[in-house]
Order: sequence, then C-alpha cells, then structure tokens
Amino acid sequence: MSKENLNVFAQVQAQIKEACDLLGLDNSYYEILKTPQRAMEVAIPVRMDDGTVKTFIGYRSQHNTANGPAKGGIRFHPDVTFDEVKTLSMWMTFKCAVIGLPYGGGKGGITVDPSKLSLGEKERLARGFARRLGDFIGPEIDIPAPDVNTNPQIMAWMVDEYNAMKGYNNPGVITGKPVLIGGSLGRTEATGRGVVITTREACAAMKIDLKGAKVAVHGYGNVGSFAGLYLHEMGSKIVAAFDLGGGAYHPDGMDAKQLQDYVTKNRTVQGFPGSKPITAEELFALEVDVLVLAALENTITMENQHLVKARIISEGANGPVTTEAGKKMHERGIVILPDILANAGGVTVSYFEWVQNLQNYYWPLEEVNEKLERNMVNAFANVWKMANDKKVDMRTAAYLVGIRRVADAMKLYGWV
Repeated sequence: MSKENLNVFAQVQAQIKEACDLLGLDNSYYEILKTPQRAMEVAIPVRMDDGTVKTFIGYRSQHNTANGPAKGGIRFHPDVTFDEVKTLSMWMTFKCAVIGLPYGGGKGGITVDPSKLSLGEKERLARGFARRLGDFIGPEIDIPAPDVNTNPQIMAWMVDEYNAMKGYNNPGVITGKPVLIGGSLGRTEATGRGVVITTREACAAMKIDLKGAKVAVHGYGNVGSFAGLYLHEMGSKIVAAFDLGGGAYHPDGMDAKQLQDYVTKNRTVQGFPGSKPITAEELFALEVDVLVLAALENTITMENQHLVKARIISEGANGPVTTEAGKKMHERGIVILPDILANAGGVTVSYFEWVQNLQNYYWPLEEVNEKLERNMVNAFANVWKMANDKKVDMRTAAYLVGIRRVADAMKLYGWV
C-alpha cells in the first residue's frame, strides 16, 4: 500500500489546507475546518438470536454546521473506522456547499458485517444505534440517511425508534425512507442520475458526443447501475462493468437495462450473456471516454493510476481516487469529476425529502428530477468556471467553491 492511502483523514485535511491557501484565507479557517465540531463513538449492545449479547461499535461525526444542520449517511461495514467516518463527514460539508444546500456535513457508521446478521439482529442493531444517537440528531440538528449496506427499511426502523424516544412523529429526522412513510420519489436513483448529469455537462464542455461514447463502470451497485442505465439511454456504449463478483466486457456495448436485471438476479455482472470476463485492472486500462468509479475509497492510487486511459473519470463513490493519483492523471489530461460534485445527486434529493417532510407536502417525480437537474447543472457550471479561472483541476476547484461558501458563513457568524 502506497503512502497516500494510509490515512484518508490526513488526505482530506491536506485538500482543505490547499484550498484555504489558494483562497487566501487566514489560517483560522483551516484550524476550524480541519477537524469535526463533534464526533462520537458509541457502544451498542444487541441481543442476538441465540440469546447472547454482542456489543457493536458505532460512530457519528458532525463536521461543520455553519451552513445548516449536519447531513450524511450511516453505513454498516466491517471496515468502518472513526477516521473514515470523520473524513466522510468533512467531504459531506463541502459536497453540500458545492451543490448549494443549507447543510453542513455529517456521517455515521457501525463496524459490522451485516451479511452475518439475521433480519431481526439487524433491526435491533439499527434501533440501538438510533437510541444512542437520539439526543444528537434531529430535523434541525443532524439528519442521517442510508449509505453502504443500509437501506430504506433500516432508516424506517431508526425513525420509529427516534419517534418513540420523542413521543411524536418526526419524518424529517432521517432521509432515504420508504416513500410510504415520507420518503421522496426519485431518491433511489438520484446519485446515479446526478453522476450522469455531471458527466453529460463535462462531455458537452469537452466536445465529447455522448452518443456512441464508450463507458466503463467500476462498482455496479445502486449508483453504478443507474449511471450505466442513464448513459445507455443517452446513446453511450457500456463496454465494461465490474463488481465484487467479477467483471463483464463487450467491445460493442451491453444493454444496461438487461445488465441491471441480470445483476438483480445473479448479484454480479460476471457471466452476463455475450460478455467476456474482465479484471478491475483490465477495465481501468480500457480506452474509453468515461470511467465511472462507483465502488469504495482508494480505488485508483499511485500504484494503478498509470493504467487509466479514460478522458473523464466520474466519481460516483466517495474518495475513489487518491489526491496524489488524481494530480498525476490531471497532468496527463484526464478530467476527474470529483465526488463532492459528481455524486451529490443523492444528498440533493435527500434535501428535497427533508423539505417535503417539513412542509408535509410531497412532489411528483417529474418535479424532483427537474429540481435535481437544475441544481446539478448550476453546480457543475460553478466548478468548471472556477477550474478555468484559477487554472486548477476540478477537485481543487470544487473545494474552492465549497470552502468559500462555508468560510463566508463562518465569517458572518463571527466564528473567525
């Protein structure tokens, strides 16, 4: 493992410092932004199906609330660490600022392998975590949402537990809920749709015709599959896809709807009819127009960045390209659409869900998608302009836009 991967928390601190310096901000801003305002570790005892009690460790980080209450997902994963959760909360602050949402950044997680839990154990774990967080979350404080290995059902359990603690219904405490109990239409596909809107705008700016453009997708879960589907509908060729089960390659492109259906049934893209197996390294080395990275952090590092031949990388996941690797690829002319811009569609529609909860008035799908389109297009234009004005890569430009907005709010409040 190369040095740039050892600590993602230090990595995001370096990104913040670089942006603060480029903006000419006093060091006071960096001192406030370099660490979360509040981060907690909690122990969650769970009665297992065999009658024993097992304690799980959970985390919640609230990075900065100058622009509004904290906002960010909760993940269930065996590799969840405190540093990871804190880092993700920091990214959320700037993601919300880039897209122009009245939120700060939050994130949560539990160190657990959910595949080893029964449905009942998973429910008791989710409810226990909600009880531990009950005094620190709320519609005006911190609004969690689904993330890796969590879903609308888990959010519903958490909302119910929170409601029981408070004694009345609070649908706005958590987003990503089932539509029947206050969720928003369009939320499931929102992150993938946002990736595609950003990619489309970048292609237009770079004079790349999406019709016939070759696309490879690494990580074919919710985000990757919807990104592939919408790009396919725009006429692009999905030539390769990869997930935990393996890869699928077809030089003439694969039908993304059929591929999505195949994954739902078989839980992997590998073996898709007419395709050939492909490794992750082989996928990265393909000469494609767009590479969508929709798996986990540190997918592209200094050890494999030299393989990439794509013209555009769209970060559907959080932190899939390390800072050092990103700079190297920028030098080679590869445009990276950073996570805090490209995958902001999810938190944008989560914001819409929160607004609908507070108003108790719900919008049709067309209105949700129209508002998402407008927000993503405006955000891309702002970051693209910043990149050209400052002569920097898109990731740096996104941090400049985001940190500028947070810094301005901090100054108005008198924090600095």
